[in-house]
Amino acid sequence: METIEIRKIALNEIDQLQKIGRQTFYDTFSESNSEENMKSYLDEKFSNEKLTAELTNKDSEFYFAILQNEIIGYLKINFGDSQTELKDNKALEIERIYVLKEFHGKHVGQLLYEKAIEIAKSKNSQYVWLGVWEENYRAARFYKKNGFVEFDKHIFKLGNDEQTDLMMKLKLTN
Repeated sequence: METIEIRKIALNEIDQLQKIGRQTFYDTFSESNSEENMKSYLDEKFSNEKLTAELTNKDSEFYFAILQNEIIGYLKINFGDSQTELKDNKALEIERIYVLKEFHGKHVGQLLYEKAIEIAKSKNSQYVWLGVWEENYRAARFYKKNGFVEFDKHIFKLGNDEQTDLMMKLKLTN
């Protein structure tokens, strides 16, 4: 298989980020959620305003996975106060790893994940944490395989639907 390039996303690539963000989220969760809840979530989380704020936030970083000039996945990580919960300066949060359906099982997620770990180590983070929907078995399995352990749960609201996320963390040894 050709080489997959992982590179940081620039603000002028917001349209491509919006497109892959919406598509991968929709593909992953539309079967389990109402059309209405999906639409309100996508409109809110992937609006130009929201993505601009996230892309210009010094404590968040986005990376594309690119294969033959096609964007096939992306990663979003947060540090410090940008973390959605713990806000621990000794931690890095993986907020999103999403890959287009047709590239599932081709190690794209693994490459994005490894990029996140590399950054966490370069920042001397003591651990990496994330939240994964309890019914997203594929993702939960992926993180367990990579050494993550569950440490808590929290509620994730998608529209008016409350869902449970497993919170998982991985202690890093530098």
